[in-house]
Amino acid sequence: MRFVPHTLKEKEEMLKTIGITSTDELFRDIPEEIRLKKGLNLPTGLDEITLQKEIETLAGNNAHLNDYISFLGAGAYDHYRPSIIDHLLLRSEFYTAYTPYQPEISQGTLQAIFEFQTLICELTGMDVANASVYDGASALAEAVLMAVTQTRKNKVLISSTVHPEYREVVKTYAWPRGIEILELPYQEGLTDLSILDEHISQDVGAVVIQNPNFFGSIEKVKEIAELTHQHKALLIACVDPISLGLLEAPGNLGADIVVGEGQSLGLPVSFGGPYLGFMATREKYLRRLPGRIVGIAKDRLDREGFVLTLQAREQHIRREKASSNICSNQALCALAATIYLSTLGKQGMREVAMQCLTKSNYAKQILKEIEGVEVAFPQNYTFKEFVLKLSEPVSSVNQRLLKHKILGGLDLGKFYPELENHMLLCVTETRSREDIDLLKRVWEGVQ
Repeated sequence: MRFVPHTLKEKEEMLKTIGITSTDELFRDIPEEIRLKKGLNLPTGLDEITLQKEIETLAGNNAHLNDYISFLGAGAYDHYRPSIIDHLLLRSEFYTAYTPYQPEISQGTLQAIFEFQTLICELTGMDVANASVYDGASALAEAVLMAVTQTRKNKVLISSTVHPEYREVVKTYAWPRGIEILELPYQEGLTDLSILDEHISQDVGAVVIQNPNFFGSIEKVKEIAELTHQHKALLIACVDPISLGLLEAPGNLGADIVVGEGQSLGLPVSFGGPYLGFMATREKYLRRLPGRIVGIAKDRLDREGFVLTLQAREQHIRREKASSNICSNQALCALAATIYLSTLGKQGMREVAMQCLTKSNYAKQILKEIEGVEVAFPQNYTFKEFVLKLSEPVSSVNQRLLKHKILGGLDLGKFYPELENHMLLCVTETRSREDIDLLKRVWEGVQ
């Protein structure tokens, strides 16, 4: 319980035990002149029934996805969450567990983390994954630090088609380390390979791309990987895990480090968190991987057990030798992702990805029929997000949609001034044909 009430008699007994007569004596070291002499300006307490009604009233002020149809993505996605996730996730042995420092009594937690690592490796085509980091943005930043440490080169090229907020986090991590970050421009919604070819050199430690990129377009990962490796640099790919139900694993296309946001894997949008970042790499870079890695070991009786291994964290080794200051992992969120991936399996992941692909393409086709609307990058293959060019401000369209409880797309002008009046729309498997048709009717003003 957060608050345990005590009777006056109990309070007297406790005070007597520690040798004082009042609670005021507990604060005698605080100077009298700075003590609060009046009660706190707080409302009086409520009974439980009234309190619940008050909380429900306040919660009712929020716009949530049970009441609204969302076409907003840009990093947080409205995917279906099988009910089994919460049934398992809310078991007390999972949600009350903290850190498995003692493997002999933490085998269940360690096995769950090990399964998460295994599934991430299968999904990304990598050899080894860590036990998650904070979110997709910090995972990308950690990958940049890892790459420059491995290559001993302090210059990084990052595509401007990478999520703008992820790029800002990368820069925040990079500047204290003296890492030079150079942004590559895009051409028609894709990383400009000619500019990449022009700027990549032997002093570049890493190239960073996102696939599908922030505009929803599919990048030419294999070509970028070949160009990157010609100059002895590492390719970091930030990916949407749902897309890997259809797209080739980035590890098979030449990526050296693969990161991403795991929110799509069974976590609610939840007003922005908590989420989890996943991170995987090739075996030869294993010792550069930050965070926790769970492995299997054998005891003296040859019995297998799960253990924390290769903990290159500042809590476990000398701070100056630590590869990262990541001090924890998103174990509960990672467990949700593990349950999601295990529940859907390969065929389920493919089905979800296929529905995202087909439904978003249907939306793209019918929305471009609206007067004053056109597809911004029509020549690109897109996954579940795409960009529309409008003849009116994005805010005007979104206000019309909101009146009908529809959350419209992201105004790209906020991040890309050259894309004023451009909207990034997202369509996942949770959107029906009726939802998409309604979007069009409301947009046109005929609903």
